Amino acid sequence: MISMTERAAAKAKEILEQKGMAQGALRVFVVGGGCSGFQYGMALAREIEEDDFVIEDKGVRLVVDPESATLLQGAEIDYVDDLMRAGFTIYNPNAVRTCACGQSFSTAEGGGTPRPCH
Repeated sequence: MISMTERAAAKAKEILEQKGMAQGALRVFVVGGGCSGFQYGMALAREIEEDDFVIEDKGVRLVVDPESATLLQGAEIDYVDDLMRAGFTIYNPNAVRTCACGQSFSTAEGGGTPRPCH
C-alpha cells in the first residue's frame, strides 16, 4: 500500500525515539482542502484505530485510515533535506495534479472521500 525510502524510515525512527514513542507509529492521512482538493497529513500515533491499515516498512509502523488508504495506494514517503526545505514528502501515483508546495493534490475523476479535518 505505502512504502518508505530508507531516508524517511531513518528520520521517522529518530522522531519516534526523540518523542519517547519507539513503539509508536506514523499516521499518514488525507484530508479535504489545499489548493488542489486533497491535502496530506502526518502525525505520531500512540494508538491504532480498529479499522486502520497497519503497514510495517523498514522497521517503522505506518497507520492509515480506510478513506485515506484508497487515495494513497502505491505511494512512497521520502524525507528531503536540501537548501529549500526539510521534511517528509509523499510521492503519490494517484495524484494527477499537485500544487507547488507538494502538500496538496487531486486525483483523476476526483475519486475518494477524505477524512474530515479534526
